[in-house]
Amino acid sequence: MMVITGDHAVAVGAKLCRVEVVPAYPITPQTLIIEHIADFINDGEIDAKFLTMESEHSVMSAAAAASAAGARVFTATSSQGLAFMHEMLYATAPLRLPVVMANASRTLGGPPGIWCEYNDSMGARDSGWLQVYVEDNQEALDMIIQAYRIAEDRRVLLPVMPCLDGFVLTHTVEPVEVPEQEDVDSFLPPYAPGIILDPARPAMIGTFMPAEYIMELRRQTAGAFEDAKKVIGEVNGEFAKRFGRNYGGLIDTYRMEDAEVALITMGTVTSTSREVVDDMRRAGKKVGIIKLRFFRPFPSEELREALSSVSAVGVFDRSISYHGGGPAFNEIRSALYGSALPVVNHLAGIGGRDVTKEQIMKMFEITLKAAQGEKVNTINWHNTRGETV
Repeated sequence: MMVITGDHAVAVGAKLCRVEVVPAYPITPQTLIIEHIADFINDGEIDAKFLTMESEHSVMSAAAAASAAGARVFTATSSQGLAFMHEMLYATAPLRLPVVMANASRTLGGPPGIWCEYNDSMGARDSGWLQVYVEDNQEALDMIIQAYRIAEDRRVLLPVMPCLDGFVLTHTVEPVEVPEQEDVDSFLPPYAPGIILDPARPAMIGTFMPAEYIMELRRQTAGAFEDAKKVIGEVNGEFAKRFGRNYGGLIDTYRMEDAEVALITMGTVTSTSREVVDDMRRAGKKVGIIKLRFFRPFPSEELREALSSVSAVGVFDRSISYHGGGPAFNEIRSALYGSALPVVNHLAGIGGRDVTKEQIMKMFEITLKAAQGEKVNTINWHNTRGETV
């Protein structure tokens, strides 16, 4: 058992996975991840190549190249760094390179900010990377280990982006149970790629492709996303059996058995929301939580099933799509197409603003009104100057 930050937990997870190549460039609040890994390499705890790159674009270029050569690759980024490597994100995924990259979710763009929101990772949601949003430091460590099992599965072969809330997790210490190395080795065997860049067996990866083949490539990548749903469930189940921690797979639920309304949460807000659910249950209100873990692949079927008996659903978003509402809200409305279920968006915590129990209780209260047929705002900005909810 260690009491460590989320950044330290991610680094320990990468060490346990015996990563072989780590291209790196610093950006707050993920820098400590790379610093810890550099210490592990310097102290001989990892036999890995550490590459100090000149930019995040170069980081992902090196990560893709090393993965194409057959190495297990890890890196980390955040915010503008993720945006700078945007071009290479779109190369890594369709080339089916199982890179794992932690993203410390942080404000993106102007005005400058360094605190938590999801606009950075949400901007990359259609790049072909799997995305998982973790709740605490234990899940951060565990999902690095699971991410490699998922990414390297021959049915998937896609990069994975575990996202952890900037500063809320990255710089906050929590007790974390660290698995034994031999147990991780048993769960995660060495990476055994199929086709790699090898001078002894000449091949081309990622060369120019004419229009006659690109649609098929996109379809194959889309198919891998569908296959990933099954693999994520399998990996979660095996991890739970071996290590005793079950995260539910694509989604997780809390007190949903007889819930009349549900709040869909992501990341650290989930922990606070559980306390609110318990408080409201004691007051006689049947509310529950659905923790949206994987944003890609998006768990449409699982959400429809989990929401099949509720009268309304609220959706928490820590980012905004400027055409209306947040990304999670719009995805969930799409998943529920054809349903008469009221869906209410709750925008909060953007730019790193605190999300309190009082705000979450307000989210539930508005959603309960919608369940009773009362007219409520579809999109609600919580704790925002000039807005009344």
